[in-house]
Amino acid sequence: MPKMKTKSSCKKRFKVTASGRVVAGQAGKRHGMIKRTNKFLRNARGTTTLTAPDEKIIKSMMPYSR
Repeated sequence: MPKMKTKSSCKKRFKVTASGRVVAGQAGKRHGMIKRTNKFLRNARGTTTLTAPDEKIIKSMMPYSR
């Protein structure tokens, strides 16, 4: 069998933690920050873990992530 390929877009955007959760950057901070509330901008800092259904999709695209 040939090797399975990891989706290039996924390896750039997501990281799998030691416990198996998928970590991604927060959405909604590329542009248009003037109209967003300060609370939203504060809460959108850093990274977040994906929900279980989203995790399943991403993990299928990253076969060698532990």
